[in-house]
Amino acid sequence: MANRARGVLSFVGEIGETASAMWWSFFDWLAQVPLRQLVVTWVLAFLLAATPALHPEQAAFFVLLSAGLKILAGGKRKAEIEAREAAVEAGNESLERRLVEAQMSALQAQVEPHFLFNTLALIGQLIETDPPEAAKIHTHLIEYLRATLPQMRSRGNGTLGRQIQMARSYLAIMQARMKSRLAVSLDVPPELESATFPPMMLQILIENSIKHGLEPKVEGGRIDIRASVSGSVLQVDVQDDGVGFNAYAGDGVGLTNVRERLKLMYGTRAQLLIEQPMDGGCRASICIPFAPDIFAKP
Repeated sequence: MANRARGVLSFVGEIGETASAMWWSFFDWLAQVPLRQLVVTWVLAFLLAATPALHPEQAAFFVLLSAGLKILAGGKRKAEIEAREAAVEAGNESLERRLVEAQMSALQAQVEPHFLFNTLALIGQLIETDPPEAAKIHTHLIEYLRATLPQMRSRGNGTLGRQIQMARSYLAIMQARMKSRLAVSLDVPPELESATFPPMMLQILIENSIKHGLEPKVEGGRIDIRASVSGSVLQVDVQDDGVGFNAYAGDGVGLTNVRERLKLMYGTRAQLLIEQPMDGGCRASICIPFAPDIFAKP
């Protein structure tokens, strides 16, 4: 008796599972079937109602039931599709964000070997010929590394003041190397130094300006760094009077990563602009939402 009871219960359970599977299959079919095909099914149901195979009441019940379920199933299916698309989009954006962050981390983590070697070699030469100048460059190098290293570990925003601090040290070293071939001007109001600004982006623009704009120019040139706020937008410009826009208008790895990271961080609210001033050279501008931090230290 016990075995028979268990067998009956098992059989009933299988029937319940089969019925449930058939029900949800029917529900999913209603969710996906085009309305035109469903209308054809309704017409066939009413045609069968004219025969002994189906009563008119049954046909009407089927039409009403399927119409109601179609509304519910359609909403369910639409929600599922939107959720799936949102998940795919979020997954792609997450992968893209991780890729760009990894690329930016690589840029942040690398201190240009040639820059370091050349600076150390210059210090070594000046120790014998001009010890005070060697000591000055040594100090600038320490300041540059001290400003750079925390940003290598940072995954969030820094401040504009910290980027300017690093830029000053870097440019002081480059001026010691290039002598009269490099002139520098910085115009950054003190009240903007606490504004949030993504790490390393300003440094990439400055390095590009020197490497592609001024170093190829025999007599060198000038770099002007400016920061200003217009409405709710913070704009930071790096302008040079070097060999010109066409020489490095194409996106290299650095500029491409800056542009992609701005897109991921701010969407359409930020941009990197590369322009050719009327008097020649190149101007690179980063425009981001202005976000002053009264508690931040430059």
